[in-house]
Amino acid sequence: METLVINTETSNITKIKEFLDSIQVSFTVKKKAEKPYKPEFVAKIMKSREQHKQGLGTTMTIEELNNLWK
Repeated sequence: METLVINTETSNITKIKEFLDSIQVSFTVKKKAEKPYKPEFVAKIMKSREQHKQGLGTTMTIEELNNLWK
């Protein structure tokens, strides 16, 4: 079994489906997720960005970061 991925945003999808049906090829249609991230994750990122704007973050140099790994 092989997988063929076809990305299209045009009206040709109907013709492609009809063609695959005519040659008896099974297929599944997956719609692109409008919101690929969980809302909880997005909320955490937005909160962190807001905290950074308010000066509540921690700034580290590359040297300080490298020392964390030693």
